[in-house]
Amino acid sequence: MWRGRVGVAVLLLVAAIVGAPLLGSARGARAGQVEIYSWWTGPGEEDGLRAMVGDFETQNPSVHVVNAAVSGGAGSNAKAILASRLLAGDPPDSYQRHAGQELADDVSSGKVADLSALYAEQGWTSVLPRGLLDNLTIGGKLYAVPVNIHRANLIWYRPATLRSLGIAGPPRTWHEFLQQAATIRAKGLTPLTVGPEWTQKHLLETVLLGELGADGYKALWDGGNAWRRPDTRAAVDTFHQVLAQSDIASSAADWQPQLDRVTSGSAVYAVMGDWAYSYLAIAKKQTWNSDFAAAASPGTDGVFDFLSDSFTLPTGARHPDLARRWLVECGSVAGQDLFNPLKGSIPARTDVDSSHYTGYLAWDLDQWRDPRTRIVGSLTHGVVADNAWNAEIDTALELYLRDGDPARFAEAVATAYEDSR
Repeated sequence: MWRGRVGVAVLLLVAAIVGAPLLGSARGARAGQVEIYSWWTGPGEEDGLRAMVGDFETQNPSVHVVNAAVSGGAGSNAKAILASRLLAGDPPDSYQRHAGQELADDVSSGKVADLSALYAEQGWTSVLPRGLLDNLTIGGKLYAVPVNIHRANLIWYRPATLRSLGIAGPPRTWHEFLQQAATIRAKGLTPLTVGPEWTQKHLLETVLLGELGADGYKALWDGGNAWRRPDTRAAVDTFHQVLAQSDIASSAADWQPQLDRVTSGSAVYAVMGDWAYSYLAIAKKQTWNSDFAAAASPGTDGVFDFLSDSFTLPTGARHPDLARRWLVECGSVAGQDLFNPLKGSIPARTDVDSSHYTGYLAWDLDQWRDPRTRIVGSLTHGVVADNAWNAEIDTALELYLRDGDPARFAEAVATAYEDSR
């Protein structure tokens, strides 16, 4: 079991002992309250949420938002506690999910309401990208409202560090990264820094995308057989070689300290999604393209590996009318333009004011809107694999990190897909 699951287990045990949900339940809340559940507690994301909540409360002065955010584990703690609350029949009024297959279990078990009528009322289908709508649609219906778009396939670095090493730029392929790693190690630095297990899975995702290309990567999620191909096993082996050039033996406790190792100069590269931008630019007050920079992760130039944060209307919510008003805020131009520049993401809507998005976000928005860009969905962040298969991939990856057998890992993932259907 991964270390992060121990803390989750303790939280759930406490919930079972006291016979009540944990952390922010609005049981018995006033009619003028709406409970919003997320995992946004870090720098940037918390600021963005606060800005959107402020606008919502201005538009709805008689309503108070109960912020029931849960920290830790890139959302894994929040998801585990949410599962216990849904099982106990104590849903928040609206909760965060990633767009895509992460929501499928909630839909099939009847835990979330159909929002298709709200989409029609607000005209959202005409202002959201078709590819995003396709990933939000389950069984022909829409169950969540997206607030943003994030990009997963990025490699972060400090330009001054590359200059000091005589390296012209970030690697364009993983083979080039492995060549650079020898130079970096000779200078006493760590080529690649990683954090907890989910960041290592995130790295796996980007290596698979870089080695297999957009079409080969997408084929992995269409069924188990693609995992048995020789090129997939070779890509998994490349991941093992890349990880060998990292600080996995002394990995950072979370993604923020992972990035701190890059900005301090002790490590050269980190693969992380673009929420890193708000952390570095806002929380750490560093300057884009001077103190820090990013590029598409090796082998993925012209490809956008996306994820999207969204909010739902749970079945049995105590204040469904207020929850709908919150969802309108999430889907609005004002809400998205307040939230995203602080979160370090770009808007899900296509009709927002692009002048709000500067530095990295301007480049990111151009990439997302470029018709030549290939769009694929994130594994680690819930787009392409449902919860059952994703959990089995976690287990297989944990074993692979110990035994390093790419064929065994790939076969385990393929078999897990077949067993979970």
